[in-house]
Amino acid sequence: MGSNAKETIKPAQGQKCDKCPKNASITLSYGPHHFCENHFTQFFENRFKKTIRKYKLFRSGEKILIALSGGKDSVTLLHLLSKFYSKSNHLEALIIDEGVKGYRENAIKAAIDNCKKANVKYTIISFAKEFGITNDKIMSILKNNPKLGGTCAFCGTLRRNIMNKYAKVFKANKLATGHNLDDEVQSFVMNVFNNDFERMRRMGAAAGAGMVDHAGFVKRIKPLYETPEKEIIAYCAYKNLNHYSQECCPYSWSAKRNEYREMLNNFENRFPGTMYSILRFDEELLPFVAPKENEKPKMKLALKKCKKCGEPTEKELCKACEMIKILKIQKNSKGIKSSENKVSKADKSKTCAQTKGYYGSA
Repeated sequence: MGSNAKETIKPAQGQKCDKCPKNASITLSYGPHHFCENHFTQFFENRFKKTIRKYKLFRSGEKILIALSGGKDSVTLLHLLSKFYSKSNHLEALIIDEGVKGYRENAIKAAIDNCKKANVKYTIISFAKEFGITNDKIMSILKNNPKLGGTCAFCGTLRRNIMNKYAKVFKANKLATGHNLDDEVQSFVMNVFNNDFERMRRMGAAAGAGMVDHAGFVKRIKPLYETPEKEIIAYCAYKNLNHYSQECCPYSWSAKRNEYREMLNNFENRFPGTMYSILRFDEELLPFVAPKENEKPKMKLALKKCKKCGEPTEKELCKACEMIKILKIQKNSKGIKSSENKVSKADKSKTCAQTKGYYGSA
């Protein structure tokens, strides 16, 4: 973290705060808005609360399970939910250990430290325990079988399986994730480019809003849905929130999402407000692509329990169990040995924000 994080959005030289006579410490180009540290913090927190009200993400008294990685987004989510809603709602945290040696241990420590500070109960669930495999082993298998897909696709599916499963185990009413504005816009553009209509239908601040209500699914919510990633980095710096930021996941270099992030960041830098424009277009489009009321009963009837794990699916096996089956077949047929540390990993000399192009090297 440190001073570099505060330089993600530099103020215009000599610019005064929009709200008071102080010098601006940050400029939000899409406004443009110019704020001192205190008024930026106020603006940031008010938008968070407004997002929850606007999209009716949860009600007072509901139990919220927070998906906590230890990174900036989920730590900010934990901090704000604890600050404003710990009295009205029951908060718990779920920490997933995907099994990436030399990386996840540090992020998990940051996650635990923040839970203790916020007095929020937490549970750690590992890929090794749930699926008998780690991300390091998955990468080893995929390296020898590139046609199977990328590590991020496998990891994301397995994480979603764990989150939904344990949200039910802990009897949570809502599952809160740290997805921010950049994440949502990237996903929308990816879905357009990939002609993935079904994924597009499930987008929004309340993921799957307008889709089928099913007892097997716990509704996922994104309170940071309208918050730019750069501003989360700045907020963490101003509030001295302890989060792991030394590097992105060492396997994230292989993700297709990186290309979309770079493209959209370039557009946002040249044409401030691009991200919000795309988000609003997505929101205006959703009512036209959402399932009609007469479609929902058929969609609900199509869902059944996965024969392996019991999670809802339209097939015999859910996507996570299908992936595990494929990985085990490949592992056994190829006789892959424990060579996890030999696979390519990201450049550890760069922090996560530097990898994502938010500011240069220190």
